[in-house]
Amino acid sequence: MSKQPELWGGLECTVNRVGERFGDQIHATGHQHRVEDIGHFAAIGLQAIRYPLLWERISPDSPDRCDWSWTDERLARLRQLDLRVIAGLVHHGSGPRYTSLVDDDFASGLAEHARRTAERYPWISDWTPVNEPLTTARFSALYAHWYPHARSERLFWLALLNQIDGTRLAMREIRRVNPAARLIQTDDLGRTYATASLREQARFDNIRRWAGWDLLCGMVTRDHPLWDRMAACGLEDRLSAIADDPCPPDVIGINHYLTSDRFLDHRLQRYPHHVHGGSEVQLYADVEAVRVLEPPPQGLEGAVREAWERYRLPVAVTEVHNGCTREEQLRWVAQAWDIATRLNGEGMSVEAVTIWSLLGSVGWNTLLTRPGHYEPGVWDVSSGRPRPTAMIPLLRSLRGKAERPLAATGTGWWQRPERMVHPPVARPAPMVQHIGLGREVRAIKPLLICGATGTLGQAIAGACRLRNIPYVLTRRADLDLSDGRSIEAALDRIQPWAVANAAGWVRVDDAEDEEGPCLTANAAGAIALARACGERRIPTLSFSSDLVFGGDKGAPYVEGDAIRPCNNYGISKARMEEGIAALDGAHLIIRTAAFFSPHDQFNFAHAVIQTLRSGRPFAAADDLVITPTYVPHLTSTALDLLIDRETGIWHLSNGEALSWAEFARRVAQRCGHDPALIQGVPHAGFGWKAARPANAALASDRGAHLPPLSCAIDHFADHLAPQIALQAA
Repeated sequence: MSKQPELWGGLECTVNRVGERFGDQIHATGHQHRVEDIGHFAAIGLQAIRYPLLWERISPDSPDRCDWSWTDERLARLRQLDLRVIAGLVHHGSGPRYTSLVDDDFASGLAEHARRTAERYPWISDWTPVNEPLTTARFSALYAHWYPHARSERLFWLALLNQIDGTRLAMREIRRVNPAARLIQTDDLGRTYATASLREQARFDNIRRWAGWDLLCGMVTRDHPLWDRMAACGLEDRLSAIADDPCPPDVIGINHYLTSDRFLDHRLQRYPHHVHGGSEVQLYADVEAVRVLEPPPQGLEGAVREAWERYRLPVAVTEVHNGCTREEQLRWVAQAWDIATRLNGEGMSVEAVTIWSLLGSVGWNTLLTRPGHYEPGVWDVSSGRPRPTAMIPLLRSLRGKAERPLAATGTGWWQRPERMVHPPVARPAPMVQHIGLGREVRAIKPLLICGATGTLGQAIAGACRLRNIPYVLTRRADLDLSDGRSIEAALDRIQPWAVANAAGWVRVDDAEDEEGPCLTANAAGAIALARACGERRIPTLSFSSDLVFGGDKGAPYVEGDAIRPCNNYGISKARMEEGIAALDGAHLIIRTAAFFSPHDQFNFAHAVIQTLRSGRPFAAADDLVITPTYVPHLTSTALDLLIDRETGIWHLSNGEALSWAEFARRVAQRCGHDPALIQGVPHAGFGWKAARPANAALASDRGAHLPPLSCAIDHFADHLAPQIALQAA
């Protein structure tokens, strides 16, 4: 039986400088003020945690003024809970304000910080003085993303050597305190592929990726392919000093992401402009290899194999994270664990797999150069409080404590045809890789979706197809919510892992004359379905509306606010909520509002564009406030919450409160039409039978926020444009 790796965890803790601004992920994710997070980390079965004791945070203003209060409290708690610490001293940083990656005193300053830290915490045995030195040098001194914002090959090599010397000197000081201290040296590791005319660039990139580890191992001597290049930058004496006094890592820490393998192509016309770049001698597109190569690149398994074969030192996968939908996050982690276990079985030494971004991360979509998106980790902290996600049951299953969640099974997007976004390029590989190895097909329980004829049912099914989530989409003939026997027969026949109820009455004004049918569809049927699911321990997802509120709060409504519907449709949804809340079982109810989507012609935003295209003005209510919701964003987050086994009521919208008229103007302008054609009028002029709340805007106290409305409107416009062009043709 293959030896299992240890399970480590990692806290995204970057403190990096952009201009005069320092960004701090510890503050961004709220861990700065939540010592109780430590207990959560220990409870999921981690054996070690990469934890920040960062130079920039402890001595920000002067090396002689150290503030240990924050680290003292947290390290005491980690030690009390027997959670082994892998101490990080600089994480994608350039040191405090009084130094930088290219300053002469960087290495000695880091060594002094390491000495003080080791003396204060002599019981820590595992250390990463500098996280990803090669990557940090590239981003700071070659690409100018981070301080000192240089674009110089000499400064790039200087920044790398300063970090390597900082690591060597830091470990020397640490081992004076604790001779058994281990160096766990991390860096991003991928492979560069290229067209034939760019073979030399790819060859250089594939040599350079090892530079940090090679230097520490004393391998960069006069016969190393990088010696002459660095020596030409005036760094020969530095290279000789490192080679004469190396500091080989005890563990090679590999950080491999789906973006780590790259492909370089001289045929710029095949790719969008934003991926165009190049060297001083040749222009090329630089894209994710997984998006263009067939068969796909070597991935994590290839990176681990290469590192083992090059160094014959123990390896750890020190960052495993996929910023994607929940099931894709689960699949990536599960596959990384299986790879490590399998390679151990082949005689390699893969010491650990590290679950990265325990609390998520903020701004990596902009490479931390400006404000950006939040990506959840094992916990989602978007509400300000850590909310456990489906990652936790997966981690328990990896240690043999539970069955692996169904959502973690199946192929990830990186293994499916939809991974390709550029014209395919054949990768030289054995024929069996081109044909594809047969994958084990296992019967996986589907998600049952009620409501095949509705916008939401079709949208959930579409999201499942995109995410490789097996599903069954039912019509009334397959599952009749007004017939208890039909409900039970369908559940017993399909045996789903969860049920998403997207069926029901949607005609708000007609409900005023047909109260009974509306209540039957939206309340009685939904409650009967949830009851039958609860008896079978099947989680459910149901949808409610902003129309359960009266509209007189004067501010957006949150989940705990009292409901007071003002029309029959709202009453039907309120009764559904109350009835399901009284049932046993795992039931999730999402309140949302004002759907819009480019994939459905029967929604407000689509009607705006169709009217304006004909040259006619469009009238919209300017006295009703709503929070529009983009259906693809809604379905994606709803599925994540269902996979996380969340329950209770959640509000999901794109977060901006505005009138129907203002929403129409925003859509019109983004789609290239004159917003002056939108006529704001009182809603009474439309002759609606059902009363509407004046202000039914939704907000959330629970987190899981959708992207901003501006992003949703951009997506709507971008996806609608091809449809309009096709109609015009």
